[in-house]
Amino acid sequence: MPEQPRRVRVVGNSGSGKTTFARRLAVILGVPHLELDEVFWAADWTKRDVGEARAVINGFVSSAHDGWVADGNWAAGTEGMLEDADAFVWLDYPRRTVMPRVIRRTLRRGLMRTELWHGNREDLRNLVSRDPEQNVVLWSWTAHTSNRARYAALAAESSTPVVCLRSPRDARRWLATLSH
Repeated sequence: MPEQPRRVRVVGNSGSGKTTFARRLAVILGVPHLELDEVFWAADWTKRDVGEARAVINGFVSSAHDGWVADGNWAAGTEGMLEDADAFVWLDYPRRTVMPRVIRRTLRRGLMRTELWHGNREDLRNLVSRDPEQNVVLWSWTAHTSNRARYAALAAESSTPVVCLRSPRDARRWLATLSH
């Protein structure tokens, strides 16, 4: 990995703080940031057409000559794209860290009616759903183990370096090493 990566994918479980971390990293590196949830979710929580999403990613990468930071776990739809990353940053936080974060975030967004992208807002009624596709807190809980396995395999097999950060403190320290 170069001393200071210029093209970085940030991954991790829902509620780990991928977008917040990626925004900070992009500022430190002086490169643009792309949130993959914004790319793949269209209005009314419908999934965007894959071809259209790929065009958005391609436009972003094409215009980001000096580097980029992209966050999100999307694999379907990104095949062959964003693969020239200098590094993956995996926010590998334990459930005891992620779950309170995703609950607070969901409650805050729902109560404040915060628009996420394309008019989409979190609906607090979804918190009572037993369907992880509807309930982001349940999604975070059920996806935690599979995400860990997925990114552990990536770390073991990828030719691209994977920076595994196991706590918010680790994340702050790693960002501090880049800002000097």
